[in-house]
Amino acid sequence: MTTYSHEFLKAIPKTDLHVHLDGSLRVSTIIEIAKAQKITLPSYDEEALRSLVFKDRYANLREYLQGFQYTVAVMQTPEALERVAYELALDNFAEGVRYIEPRFAPQLHANAAMSAGDVLASVNRGLERARREINARSEISGGDEPAFEYGIIGCAMRMFTGEFPGYYRRLVEIHPDMPEEEMHELASLDLVRALVKARDEHGIPIAGFDLAGAERGHPAEVHRQAYDLALKHFLKKTVHAGEDYGPASIFQAITDCHADRIGHGTHVFDAALVDLPDEKERSRYVRALWQYIADRRITIEVCLTSNLQTMPQLKSIKDHPFAHMLEKNLSVTFCTDNRLVSHTSVTGEIDLAVSNFTIAPRDLKDLIIYGFKRSFFPGDYLEKREYVRKVIDYYEEMEKKHGITG
Repeated sequence: MTTYSHEFLKAIPKTDLHVHLDGSLRVSTIIEIAKAQKITLPSYDEEALRSLVFKDRYANLREYLQGFQYTVAVMQTPEALERVAYELALDNFAEGVRYIEPRFAPQLHANAAMSAGDVLASVNRGLERARREINARSEISGGDEPAFEYGIIGCAMRMFTGEFPGYYRRLVEIHPDMPEEEMHELASLDLVRALVKARDEHGIPIAGFDLAGAERGHPAEVHRQAYDLALKHFLKKTVHAGEDYGPASIFQAITDCHADRIGHGTHVFDAALVDLPDEKERSRYVRALWQYIADRRITIEVCLTSNLQTMPQLKSIKDHPFAHMLEKNLSVTFCTDNRLVSHTSVTGEIDLAVSNFTIAPRDLKDLIIYGFKRSFFPGDYLEKREYVRKVIDYYEEMEKKHGITG
């Protein structure tokens, strides 16, 4: 079993294709903005806030999501959104990440002063400012290292209520008698239109469309029209699926939402969660599902630490199906999910994997490069190929520098 040093894992070029902007703030930033805007927090001390809200372990997904009420609350102005995005990019680059796809729900931040398009523009200003500063470094501008790049993913919510902030609260107020599923569908369609407009009219690098939020009891098929519209406008598609529900959720993501990637996909092999009466039928269903995913190279955005925190059935990292994913040669990539809420980084996620699973150097390289190849890179295809080639060359340089062979 090859041992990889922390220095090597930090040095290699990496991606984060599943990182929530509103789950990856600096604690100091939350406190500073909250004080300035008179937003109530459980504590204004960094250590205490981490202890009370952003824990090392959570009882379930519901508890895990509680912290977002505070992060979203401090992201309601253009200045705050720009700052959070800027800091996220810098924090990623500091640990060797060269490409990110921050995802968030613009409608959570839309208000009387900002449309969803304004929210996207504010986030883009922060990311673009960081990108310019990073890529002005001599080692990058001189061509020795790959550049830092990004694309934005807009998240629709599987469900929401009138207690949600921003666009969602107003939508419920305007349509108090609209059936819940129709309202959820309407919101998703509105978001797709906003993403397409931001990309086509304002040049914002929109990478794709996502569906997030409470998975259990809120099927992806409700959002089929939004995903059809995204497909017609050539938006790439990912779906949170198989995190809090079984293989059927992943099946819906693929068949109803045309998913190019799957967020989490943790239950992809769990036949016990398939709603069929016969054990052989359940096993056959799961086998057909993962075979299809493998054959079509539908990438699974794996978030190891996040899954350990929100899924009580995972007693240790050894229980995670990641090893099974590798065994079946699925296309997977390492992601953080939420850098703050999960107390992690991309380097930390890779370190967790190589410390607990057998991953040979050639396989590790493939996993890292999958992230770049299966990204929703907003440039054209030839630009992406050139970028990936630069990344591979640099990765191989780091292997040589750190004595990694095999």
